[in-house]
Amino acid sequence: MAETAPLWAVVVLPLALVVLAGVAAGADAVLSAAHGGAGAWRRAADPWREAVRLLVQQPRRTRAADRWLGRIGIGLVPVAAVLAAAVVPWGLRPVTDPAVGVVWFNAMEALAWAAVWLAGWGPNSAFSLVGGYRFLAQGLAYELPHMLALTTAALGAESLRVGAVVAAQRGLWFVVWMPVAFAVHLLSAAALAFWGPFAHPLGRDVAGGAAAEWSGPDRLVLLAGRWLLLAAGAAFAVPLFLGGGHGPLLPAWLWTVVKTAAVLAALLGLRHLVPTVRMDRYMEVAWLVLVPLTLLQALVVAVVVLGRR
Repeated sequence: MAETAPLWAVVVLPLALVVLAGVAAGADAVLSAAHGGAGAWRRAADPWREAVRLLVQQPRRTRAADRWLGRIGIGLVPVAAVLAAAVVPWGLRPVTDPAVGVVWFNAMEALAWAAVWLAGWGPNSAFSLVGGYRFLAQGLAYELPHMLALTTAALGAESLRVGAVVAAQRGLWFVVWMPVAFAVHLLSAAALAFWGPFAHPLGRDVAGGAAAEWSGPDRLVLLAGRWLLLAAGAAFAVPLFLGGGHGPLLPAWLWTVVKTAAVLAALLGLRHLVPTVRMDRYMEVAWLVLVPLTLLQALVVAVVVLGRR
């Protein structure tokens, strides 16, 4: 059993996730305004200004809305992100290292899946309801290949414990011989956060989709939870495929931060380089290309693991 992090890490973890999400949001604002010249860097504070504006904004109401059901869904989005990140080792020691840590992370993704749908259902609005159902359809398309990608990393370590997955990469990172699983995980991290090329649940054609009718603090929690989900997905790629805190010279916790920042940068680039993908196109690629590729990747890893025995 891996040694777990001290109790104070339980408080530090959500704060670290919030800082990562905030920095990523600021960097995204800068990239969005990159064509504006030197003034683009001033946009880095835009997400924080928008957060303050939403905190004091008067909430909007819709007729016959189930506000409590919708708010349960909204609250579960950031909660699912924090709970998913609980099994991420910040260094070599995780905050908690259950025997089924890889399964736990996937289960929290499923919780976020249900939460976004509830947020879309609650306002009793066609636009938000369409956004919620889009997320369900998108989730069906990414969840199976993503589950296979997570299973592939666990298979390589012969354990579902995240700490054991990190320990198994002391000599060679899994990304070197599991590139397909790594790429699928990154795509799924963006899709889970309904972000970048997978932003259809908040599409302009449905006036903002799942977030269309939410305003004020409710909208802030939902959109902040979206960034937290993206940060959690990026952070989990590090122990699964990038060796966790293993690396020369720097301390383990700093290697984890550097690698997580690099993954977040790749996801930010994905948004600005790849346009929004049509839902039917993505679902077709997911079922006909990604699932067979991840199955083949898992088969290769299984053969290598059996050959080591």
